[in-house]
Amino acid sequence: MQKPQRLYYLIKLQYLGFRFHGWQKQPDVPTVEKMVKRTLRFVLDHPNFKVLAAGRTDARVSVNETIIELFLDDEALNLDTFLAEFNLNLPSDIRALAIEKTNAQFNVIQHPKEKEYIYLFSHGEKFHPFCASLMVYMKTELDIELMKTASRLFEGTHNFWSYTYKPSDTTDTVSTVNSCLIEENTLFTANFFPEKSYAFRVTGMGFKRHQVRLMMGALFDLGMHKITLDDFKETLDGSKKIHLSHIAPASGLMLYRMELSKSES
Repeated sequence: MQKPQRLYYLIKLQYLGFRFHGWQKQPDVPTVEKMVKRTLRFVLDHPNFKVLAAGRTDARVSVNETIIELFLDDEALNLDTFLAEFNLNLPSDIRALAIEKTNAQFNVIQHPKEKEYIYLFSHGEKFHPFCASLMVYMKTELDIELMKTASRLFEGTHNFWSYTYKPSDTTDTVSTVNSCLIEENTLFTANFFPEKSYAFRVTGMGFKRHQVRLMMGALFDLGMHKITLDDFKETLDGSKKIHLSHIAPASGLMLYRMELSKSES
């Protein structure tokens, strides 16, 4: 019998994470992977496929742009027809943006990629409850200018030991942040959003679990004057091994952008 020809596709996805327990399929709880696979089984009319995600998200974390790889045997898709049918049957808080063919040499997990995470937050007057799925409200007034200054210090190559969740002796905690800043939020707007909200934006080739939320937690502590700027600077010296416990809430975090490196096929 002739061996089936394996075909490979990349699907770009976005989703609101508020009702999901993260990406990875788990028993008895809704996850994005579970919904995507259920929809694929319906659209393809069989379970003979495999899906790999470029990265996993935690519960309540949203994604504006991520990529999954779909593996099929002997089943060439009409890309336009499939994309329309897939979207029609996905739940309303998940959307497929695009699909393209790839090849056996490509691996969506191992391929170099730049990721941009954002974290939306506000302070002052309490926001409309509808905002809760996308941003975090801080009860305490924040020193935004001090937080802006500190956010720039994340840029460059550092030993992010203090920003690595439960590092072991073998965990590589050195990585590079390409850009990092806090600015007024103009990325997402709605008539029920507060008059002024903020976006923490950080870009790099990879981040450890909870790293961005630990970064945001340290900035919140600084903005509330629970720590000084000198205290904050010490957390960027991994040799000091400062244990940070403030992991900012997941609902403000979003994987905003993912770009595959063009240097490899």
